[in-house]
Amino acid sequence: MDRREFIEKSATLSLAAMLSTCGSYLYAGQSDSEVGKMLRKWRRGEFEVHFIYTGAAESIFMIFPDGTSMLLDCGEQDTNLLGKRAVPRKPDESRMSGEWVARYVQRVNPHGKNVDYMMLSHYHCDHAGCDTVYVHQKEGVPPLPYRLSGFGQAAQYLHFSRAFDRCWPDYTEPIPLIDDKKSVKSQMKAFYDYMHEHEGLEIERFSVGAKDQVRLLHSPSSYPSFSVRNICGNGYIASPDGSITDLYAGQKEGVERINENGFSLGMIFSYGPFRYYTAGDFSHRFKRSDGTSVDIEKELAKVVEACQVSKLNHHGHISMPTELVSALKSRIYISSTWNTRHCTDDTLEHLMDKSAYQGERMVCPCFMPSTRLETLKENSRDDLLWALCHDCFEPCHVVLRVGRGGRSYSVSYISAADESMTVRSVMRFDSV
Repeated sequence: MDRREFIEKSATLSLAAMLSTCGSYLYAGQSDSEVGKMLRKWRRGEFEVHFIYTGAAESIFMIFPDGTSMLLDCGEQDTNLLGKRAVPRKPDESRMSGEWVARYVQRVNPHGKNVDYMMLSHYHCDHAGCDTVYVHQKEGVPPLPYRLSGFGQAAQYLHFSRAFDRCWPDYTEPIPLIDDKKSVKSQMKAFYDYMHEHEGLEIERFSVGAKDQVRLLHSPSSYPSFSVRNICGNGYIASPDGSITDLYAGQKEGVERINENGFSLGMIFSYGPFRYYTAGDFSHRFKRSDGTSVDIEKELAKVVEACQVSKLNHHGHISMPTELVSALKSRIYISSTWNTRHCTDDTLEHLMDKSAYQGERMVCPCFMPSTRLETLKENSRDDLLWALCHDCFEPCHVVLRVGRGGRSYSVSYISAADESMTVRSVMRFDSV
């Protein structure tokens, strides 16, 4: 059942009541002049964030105001193992995620296949690719020490100049990194080593608290109001004043593993009055030896500022506590989707909790399966349904476009059914 069928069949709310609840969000975006056309190209002075839907992973491509570009995560996994939790692969199953992502990047990147930065938020296959899901070597390509999966596959079509990683080069921060069942560490280490030696890839360890590590490369003086603050990584969080807190203090001695999600890299992008938050899968709850409970997202809430747009932690799966939502105060929450459990009801409840802040807000996942819609309806959670953008019930790419100087921004849904880049809706906002 799609969104329109839901509206038509709803016995609890009339169309008029629904419109009064959703205001201009639900339909104004579909009457925009760009709807039905191909997404226009990036223009100098704009900041763009592309949430690329493949149905198997999280991949986010960014274009900074001067044309500096970054691919943040490029994953892959065997979605056949997900069973009923799998979502559709798009545009189809003829290619794997890394190739689809590379093709998308080349369509929108002002520099074609040349990408300035690549960044892995953390060592999970849906963000990195892995050693167990891959495609065969291309004909004529010498054997490589890594699989053509995720970043490894995208690099067959894209050229990356610099990489940021949480624990390169010794893979010991904050504890020695060991392989999981999908050999993500081995895959990425082999990839980094090869690309550094053969393709000139420069690699840096991500510096928590830095405000100039991720920076404009092509025309830095032209956009002085654009900056990137590194807010978290390896279990550390940074306050705006530069002070660092170790969330896992006293927890690292004698342990082999700590939840990799808690080591995710996070940043706040600033452009004039505009702010955008992203932090991979940053989420983890644990108890210290003294019995006190720690929710690292609640700790992160103490060091972030209000942001007009935020990416949901951990795909919106049991994440985004009210404390963090209250601190971010975002108008738009976007999430990547590769599982029918994204976003969970508890996350939607936190996002829509008016006790956190009174401002309007909308949730924009790349895809919300109809099964989730039906479950919400069956559980009488109409309040959560109204929070969702209409077009999320079909697989789409979501594009955040921030205007020159950061004074305004828009969120567009782009059909993922093919590579036409057809705009399904556009929602426009002022930053102040």
